[in-house]
Amino acid sequence: MANKELTFWDHLDELRRVLFRVLGVWFVLAIGYFIAMPWLFDNVILAPCHNDFIFYDLLRHVGKVFDLHDEFFTQEFHIKLININLAAPFFVHMSTAFLMSVVTATPYIFFEIWRFISPALYPNERHGVKKALCIGTVMFFLGVLLGYFMVYPLTLRFLSTYELSAAIENQISLNSYIDNFMMLVLCMGLAFELPLVTWLLSLLGVVHKSFLRKYRRHAIVIIVIVAAIITPTGDPFTLTVVSVPLYLLYELSILMIKDKKTDADEADEVEEEE
Repeated sequence: MANKELTFWDHLDELRRVLFRVLGVWFVLAIGYFIAMPWLFDNVILAPCHNDFIFYDLLRHVGKVFDLHDEFFTQEFHIKLININLAAPFFVHMSTAFLMSVVTATPYIFFEIWRFISPALYPNERHGVKKALCIGTVMFFLGVLLGYFMVYPLTLRFLSTYELSAAIENQISLNSYIDNFMMLVLCMGLAFELPLVTWLLSLLGVVHKSFLRKYRRHAIVIIVIVAAIITPTGDPFTLTVVSVPLYLLYELSILMIKDKKTDADEADEVEEEE
């Protein structure tokens, strides 16, 4: 049965079942998050608005230990959101529940992808793809956690206290907060998929290990620029917090790719190092 050749319609029917299972998991999770959303808003989503958020406590602790008196380490921070749209709370409730269900369903989605494509793979390919999907899942959640605990709080604190003029009072709307929250957290999760994407591109012959090594210096510049865009703060600490993990991901991408260097590539690499 395992060796039975499936027709195009058999594959299409299996794909339909996969999509139904994924949508079913999304739906169940979305309902659960919808029910729990008031608690999640108070204790998770809005936590970076309060001065006792774990990362702010960490910064103050670092400031005390190293006797740092800069406002970055000593700032007391608290913001209160406002709502100016009558229907916004309801639509934010629904959209946030859906997006959180998509994020937490990622391991199951990867599992379904694995089940769908594994019969068409050779044994050695199955091992590589299974390993890549597992790493991709772990890296995605590491990126989400970094975005939630570090990147978004730093960005929120900077943007909410930034003054264009003393005559302008900053009041953060609910929609603005949620849009930035979801964008930054998801962007960090997707950014951590860089090793997986690079590995897949290497299988297609688009990139090679020697190519990534040759343009490492260029990649560092691009990473710093991307970090500056993701976190529009002016301090080097924030840039370091985002840039270092992204650079480590770049190095991890190099390690994940099998070396397929040609003599010409090796000569170029030696020339670049000199």
